[in-house]
Amino acid sequence: MNTLDAKRVLETALLCTQQPVAISDMRTLLGEEISTDAIRVLLSDLQNEWSNSGVELVTLSSGWRFQSRPEMRVYLDRLHPEKPPRYARATLETLAIIAYRQPVTRGDIEDIRGVTVNSLTIKQLEDRGWIEVIGHRDTVGRPALFATTRHFLDDLKLDSLDQLPLLDSPTMALETFDVFLNADSERGLDAPQSGSQRSTMASDIKRSEDSSSDIANQQVSLLGDQT
Repeated sequence: MNTLDAKRVLETALLCTQQPVAISDMRTLLGEEISTDAIRVLLSDLQNEWSNSGVELVTLSSGWRFQSRPEMRVYLDRLHPEKPPRYARATLETLAIIAYRQPVTRGDIEDIRGVTVNSLTIKQLEDRGWIEVIGHRDTVGRPALFATTRHFLDDLKLDSLDQLPLLDSPTMALETFDVFLNADSERGLDAPQSGSQRSTMASDIKRSEDSSSDIANQQVSLLGDQT
């Protein structure tokens, strides 16, 4: 397969799929004779070729996909003027705790928020594909351990958890979740963009035991009094 044909195949696959396409899947698509490095070059070429259009090719946690540029949202929203139900603050708080403290149990979340976690809140986050059970804690009752998913990162337009907002501003974290997770996050060309907020996101979230204690204290100050 020559370079032109390979690029056309990639472009077609990326435009016709609703989910991000991983590099490994692209190699399966094109055959082993096309190297990973060659695929990355082709993707870069496609990005340049679409640079002046209303859609762009982006890389996310789970792969590559085409989506609308932020400035196109105002027009695309005219096709679907009805906004989906917004997520309650309790739901966003629960998600924020899982994102920053993962893996956590339901009991951990309740200790931080100071209130009982509604089972429907957990189910809503699981059904949305933002959290999942990744194991069980080796203690009495073996409670489930929750963590965020690649789907969650894709919806926030993040490559990794390291790009979550800094915890020295937990309010910013909730506001970021509120903006993007309460937006219409359908897959495809009209997926929401993070825009300027991406520039406020950090790249050095620490995950040591000491920092976990700091995270807990900061979360309590923001979330502990919520009901």
